Formats: sequence, structure tokens, C-alpha cells
Amino acid sequence: MGAYLLILVAVLSRVVVSSHLAWLNFTAVGGSLLYFGARRPLREAVWAVLAMMGSDYLLTTCAYGYPWHTSQYLITWAWYAAAIVLGWILLRRKVNAGRLAAAPVLASTSFFAVSNFAVWAGSLMYPHTLAGLGACYVAGLPFYRNDLLSTVAVTAVAFGVEAMAHRMAEQRRHRLAA
Repeated sequence: MGAYLLILVAVLSRVVVSSHLAWLNFTAVGGSLLYFGARRPLREAVWAVLAMMGSDYLLTTCAYGYPWHTSQYLITWAWYAAAIVLGWILLRRKVNAGRLAAAPVLASTSFFAVSNFAVWAGSLMYPHTLAGLGACYVAGLPFYRNDLLSTVAVTAVAFGVEAMAHRMAEQRRHRLAA
């Protein structure tokens, strides 16, 4: 249930950031997708991806007032699923400091790489040259920084709260058994 709740937090964080703190780009998306992948069966990933897809549609059409073009989101939606699979691969069975540090870095970096490449390839904002690709990546660096920080923070909080709850339950069992 906690994984679904965190997906809801991710959707809500996107709405809050889009309406009031767009410059911050600090959302719970990456961390919530990693946690979902680690804690839910992969067959349930469709629900998390659909929630993110719905928020993409609502933000694009309602909050930003842009026309909807499904093709512009296919790479993002594929990344949502990939982030869940990354959480499943790295954090499902064994959670340690190395895996907990690697997962959000890989998630944020892969999103930065894929999404900026897609912007460069699919738009006229940047020339379709190596210099244009470099300019696109440089322009995305502030967003990458904030996405990395938010993904690390949400992942750490999600797994930290879970670890604390398990530790507290175990201590309570020991007290009751004594």
C-alpha cells in the first residue's frame, strides 16, 4: 500500500510544482517509481505508469494549456516503466547503501540523457548537430540537478521510513516476548 501512496504523492508533487514552484523541479516521481518497483510485483507497474501518464495529460492540457500530442510523451512513459524495472532489479531483494545510492543516480541520469536527447532530436529548438546536442544537454543541467536531488531524497525517505518501521516493530516484538 505504501508504494501506491507514494505514487499518489508523486502525482500531487508534480501538480504543486507545476502551479507554484515550477523553477524548483523538485518532485517525488523518480523516487516513487523506484520504490514502487522495489515493493510491488512488476505486473502492477501498469497502474503506476498510468497514474504518471494521467498526470502528464492533465498538466499539459489543463495546467500549461498546451495541445496534447501523445507522440511527445512516449519516451517519457517508457522511462517511467524503466525506472520501475530499475527499482525491481536493484532494490527488490537486497537494499544496501551502494544500491540505495546507485538507483536514484541511475534513474535521474537516464531520464536526463533520454529526455534531452528526445528534445534535441524532435524539435527545432536546437540545431541537429553535435554542438546543438551539447547545448541541449547544457540547458537541461539545472533540471537534472534538482531531479537528482529530489530522487535521492524521496528514495532515502521511502526506504528509511520503511527500515525504521521494521526496526520499531522488531523491538516491540522483543519487548513483548521478554
